[in-house]
Amino acid sequence: MTETSNAQWHDEPTDYDQAGKLPRMRPASAESPSFGSLNITAAATDPELLDLPWHVALEQWPASALAALPRGISRHIVRFAHLGGSVIAVKETSEHIARHEYHMLRKLQRLDVPCVEPVAVISGRTTQDGEELDPVLVTRHLKFSLPYRALFSQTLRRDTLTRLIDAQALLLVRLHLIGFYWGDVSLSNTLFRRDAGSFAAYLVDAETGELYPELSTGQREYDLEIARVNIAGELMDLAEGGLIEEKVDPLATSELIMDSYRRLWMELTEKESFELGERWRVSARIRRLNELGFDVEEYVIKTAANGTQIQLQPKVVDAGHHSRRLLRLTGLDAQENQARRLLNDMDAYRADNNPTLDEEFSAHLWVNEVFEPIVRAVPRELSGKLEPAEVVHEVLEHRWYMSEREDRNVPMAEAVQSYLDNELRHRRDEAEIMLTADSRTIGIDEDSEYGDN
Repeated sequence: MTETSNAQWHDEPTDYDQAGKLPRMRPASAESPSFGSLNITAAATDPELLDLPWHVALEQWPASALAALPRGISRHIVRFAHLGGSVIAVKETSEHIARHEYHMLRKLQRLDVPCVEPVAVISGRTTQDGEELDPVLVTRHLKFSLPYRALFSQTLRRDTLTRLIDAQALLLVRLHLIGFYWGDVSLSNTLFRRDAGSFAAYLVDAETGELYPELSTGQREYDLEIARVNIAGELMDLAEGGLIEEKVDPLATSELIMDSYRRLWMELTEKESFELGERWRVSARIRRLNELGFDVEEYVIKTAANGTQIQLQPKVVDAGHHSRRLLRLTGLDAQENQARRLLNDMDAYRADNNPTLDEEFSAHLWVNEVFEPIVRAVPRELSGKLEPAEVVHEVLEHRWYMSEREDRNVPMAEAVQSYLDNELRHRRDEAEIMLTADSRTIGIDEDSEYGDN
């Protein structure tokens, strides 16, 4: 395309290290635009970006350039397109907002916070007649992710809704621990991935976010209040459409995020005092944090003036305890609950077969003899239903229930075949769930994954 042949590629913003919001100023290049020449800010050069029709207003992009995803009502024009083997979201906005959000998402990625991947900021867009077009932010669509409304093709049960809100609370805690103030917390601005019967939440929209060395209690509580109000409104919309159980009270349910958030925040940050003879409580506290998926990299112990008490306070907490252990032992990258479930099976495999064997070598055997055979057993036409770690988790659960029901030790091969025939084959694909969202889901909510932008 001649319009993109003169594209200028830039590394990520030079003001990347600046904390908080970027200053509202127009870059020098915007004062005297070079028509026909794109300015692309990206962490890596991706030539396939140049194949998209950047010389056309996003609202007028031809169907041939788009991925078949439902579009929503939002403050910005958003379209989805194929880029190589992935799907990207393209949001038309101002230069400042695009650069700020790109900046924030890159920073959150480096801090290992679950969020969508920023691909590029593209400015200098003009039509073939030389008319200026708004810049765009490009992010990569998260594979196997579920916009919360995509879960509502059938009436959602209250316990499933509670798990969604718990996942949202955990994400908010992780953001607050690193000093990130979101400013627009909602289910609509979050993507969810299945995580061994629960959900893992990912931040989608960082447009209003700011990063500080540390958040005050007031900032955290205000973010939490925004979450409560937004979730209440979203649940009211769903109740109006008959997509949640009638017994679910939207207002009372939205309060759950307050309780879930505060319980988790207290467990992670609260000081704890105990007698010198109760030192075992240090290990107990660390175990509880590990069970929540957090590592304690550092903690502070202070003795009282009379020497009879110890005060314990975790100083640095880091999420992903089980995921990191699984990755270290096997090289498998999984969600936290998935990793916990797989590690349990791996430990049981070692205890049953080679209890004295080195942990890493036993883990290697488990991958070869349990994990990989299950994944290879999934036919190609079913491979888009769930991600591999979730499939293995569900097979292990399916085998356990089969064995209990039939009062015998069901062989793994039999359990796998039963799971494929009776469970997986009847599920919808989640590799790109938005591509197949049913009309009822789309009709009740015209929001895209950027629904609150």
